[in-house]
Amino acid sequence: MHLHRNALHNELHARPSIYFDAPAQIFHLAFLDEDGAAEAIIRTLCDRHIALADPAQPQGEFPVGSARLKWERHTEFMTLTLVSQEAGASAWPALPPVLSEVAETYSTLLINADQIQVESEASWTGDVNDYGFHDPVGSNLDDRKATVWSDLRLNGNGLNRILILNRQFDGRRLGRMVRRLLEVETYRLMASLTLPVARALSGELRQYEAELVTLSDANAATDTHDAKALLDRITRLSARVTQTRSRTRLRFSATEAYSQLVFERIDDLHESRTGDCQQLGTFIAQRFRPTVRYCASTDQRLDRIDSAVAHLGNLLQARVQVEMEAQNSQILQSLSTRADTQIKIQKAVEGLSIIAISYYLFNLFKLLYEGVLTLGVDLAPRTALLAGTPVALLMVGVILYQIRNTRRH
Repeated sequence: MHLHRNALHNELHARPSIYFDAPAQIFHLAFLDEDGAAEAIIRTLCDRHIALADPAQPQGEFPVGSARLKWERHTEFMTLTLVSQEAGASAWPALPPVLSEVAETYSTLLINADQIQVESEASWTGDVNDYGFHDPVGSNLDDRKATVWSDLRLNGNGLNRILILNRQFDGRRLGRMVRRLLEVETYRLMASLTLPVARALSGELRQYEAELVTLSDANAATDTHDAKALLDRITRLSARVTQTRSRTRLRFSATEAYSQLVFERIDDLHESRTGDCQQLGTFIAQRFRPTVRYCASTDQRLDRIDSAVAHLGNLLQARVQVEMEAQNSQILQSLSTRADTQIKIQKAVEGLSIIAISYYLFNLFKLLYEGVLTLGVDLAPRTALLAGTPVALLMVGVILYQIRNTRRH
């Protein structure tokens, strides 16, 4: 069996929903997991409530009084969801102490806080206006099996309030539907974390674009002597763009992934209109989609700048390379001409050397002939000439062969 088979198979059951019946109160908090905050929160809760749960697990659940508290750990954040089915004196009770303490301690990491009131047909007042919404939006879910309303505004406690009227959902279907609504809000806010980054990046991108235009104009007007300085400027700009790209790549990629989950969860609600209200999912999608598009366009803008800077650098390097090849060609041609001249000079020297050698050989033979005559040998000049000429020519030929053989090697 593969080493990771059990773990991979159990991912199907890694984050089950909480199942409950109406009426119920659900409180949902999402915290960014920075510097080990998620594990610290979970361990503190488990120790305080003597929960027989493993904080290292991706999810867990334990009772808190008559309520149930569930945690889930994700890549960048963790969530706490508390479900209470006790009847309260108010439709929107305050955040329970178990959650309010965590929210106060880790307030800088709190990215989402939702409060969902689930009513049955017997428990609800019969009018959505009794729940204190200001200009609510709402939808029927899954062929009118339930109806959801919200004004998507934060109340005085910083909670986003959602009202659900359950008509026909059983506990499991209701739990899954509530989970989808909570995921829409959490993933939407996690995706929107990139919006401040994109806005802050806008001014920096304008500087890059202006500098890119300046460098492009300089590249069109510069000569080879200034190419090195221009290439240094392009390289510095490329390094800055690459640094920005590395700093923001993860955030833009996360927005793309989270936004896709938001739209998928909205589709899973199977909404239809209720009364004159605008549909909840439609309202969220219409106002969330510009954020996604702005972040995506900023990411694409940075990619285009990066590609343009790289292309400009390649153009300049190609031009410098062509000019260097032209200079090298001229140098090679000059060397070839010089070599031809040297060969001609060498041939002339060889010719002069043969003449000089022949001259000295004939003088040597002449001295030899005179020495023979001095010794009293009767040797006619004609005979001496006929005998010495072939020898002299042979020696000259051998010397000439050695010279050419040496030059060839």
